Order: sequence, then C-alpha cells, then structure tokens
Amino acid sequence: MSRPELQAPPEIYYGDTEAKKYTTNTRNQQIQADMTYRALELLNMPPSQPAFLLDIGCGSGLSGEILDEEGYIWAGVDIAPSMLQVALEREVDGDLFLQDIGQGFGFRPGSFDGAISISVLQWLLNAETSHPTSSPPHRLNRFFTTLYSALRNPSRAVFQFYPSSDDQIQLITSVAQKAGFGGGMVVDYPNSKKAKKVFLCLFVGSGGGQQLPKGLEGEEDAHARFERRREKEKKRDRSRKRKAVQDKVWILKKKELYRQRGKEGVPRDSKYTGRRRKPTF
Repeated sequence: MSRPELQAPPEIYYGDTEAKKYTTNTRNQQIQADMTYRALELLNMPPSQPAFLLDIGCGSGLSGEILDEEGYIWAGVDIAPSMLQVALEREVDGDLFLQDIGQGFGFRPGSFDGAISISVLQWLLNAETSHPTSSPPHRLNRFFTTLYSALRNPSRAVFQFYPSSDDQIQLITSVAQKAGFGGGMVVDYPNSKKAKKVFLCLFVGSGGGQQLPKGLEGEEDAHARFERRREKEKKRDRSRKRKAVQDKVWILKKKELYRQRGKEGVPRDSKYTGRRRKPTF
C-alpha cells in the first residue's frame, strides 16, 4: 500500500471522511500517544515549569491532548482544514492555526519554549508543482529558518517522522543545520523492523551544554509495550477524573476562550456558574 504522502497533498488526503476516520481509530490514537510521550522525553523540558509549546502538524489534536495532560500550554498548526475542524469539534485546549509549514511561520521571535511534531516532516519531501518554490529544499529551508526564529534560546524541537531513504535524512539534517540548528538524529530500536522510530532532535543555542539524547536500544518486546501502555492509560484516566470536576475560574476561562474563537451558544456567566448542582432523582 502506498504511503499517504505519496497519494495526495495532506489538505486533500485528510478530507472530512479521512480526518474523522484517522481520529477515531484506536490504534492511531495509541501510536500518536506513544510517540508524543517519547517526543516530550527527548524535548527534556524543565520539570514543574510552565512552558508554551508549538505542535507542528497538530491534526485533530491527539498529541495536543497529551500536552494538556502534561501541563503544557500549546498552539497547533496544520494545513488540513478538515483535521482542524475535528479538533474544534473535540474542543481541544490549544490555539489552532491553518498553516502550510512549507511556507514558513509568522510568529514573533522567541515565542515558543519548544516544539514537537509527529509524523509530519515526510510531507515536505514531495514537490506538488514544478515551480522552484515547491521544491523540497526550498520548503524545508523556509520551514526551518522561520521555526528557528520562533523558538527561544536555548530550546529544543523534536520531530518524529518516516524517512524513506538515507538521502531524505541527509537533506533534512543539512537544511536544519544551515538554518542554525544543532543536534541530529535519534533512532529508537534500530534493529527492529516494527518498533524502529526515527526522531530529529534539534537544538537552538548551546546554553546548558545540550547533548544529543541516545536512542532506545534492543528489541521492544510485547510485554514491555503492554505495560508502558497500561501505565499511560492509567495516567490518562486519572487526568480525566481530575478534569471531571472543575472550579469556577477554569470554567470562566474556558468560556472566554470559546467566545474569542467565535463559538456560538456559549452560556452567559452568572452567580451559578461552576456551582455544584444537587443530585435529582
């Protein structure tokens, strides 16, 4: 079966039907969660400190849910309108932007404390037209140059992606380095056909003596994957339980966010907002 990035541009491939199908698929949800947790591990953010992260290719917000659970504030960009519509319907907490990352970003310099991206970079490696600005080197250059500017110094950006050849890896790393980034490739389970995952871990600045993390070694057995998945699911369940009961400040903040996004039908604030109702029988 042909890879998705070879079938159509992302904004076409992920239409209404495919966007909903992708989001509701439990296997996709689990894979997205596992890779997001690993990306955050490689991002190595300071513990117990608030941070503003950029989710590149956020899609329907599956990775954004993990960022929420980990306590981060985030903004997401994606080129597929249908994916962003699903994210809005799912009421994700991050701010969403419709953006072709191959055209670069327009964020203020130093806006973000870090960035993650899951299964996105390979989409920049296909030219949609014969125009020079559609070539992969040109799009990658615009992407990495403007991303470098949008990140604070020092910081990191971590990308999980699916390269089809060593030439693609060489192209991506060389363009990133020319844009000013340090760092390189991190490969988990390099000897496994099923568990192997490729990450690009980039550094902005050299403050703090940043060193390239090591990839996970050996063969990831099924029991280890099951145990790690079960622990993460327990953590997500506990997080959902904590979010089930919200205080008035949180509710007011959420309603104000919906109003800013132009959502209709947001209830008015009153003295009863956030008040626990008595059970009725």
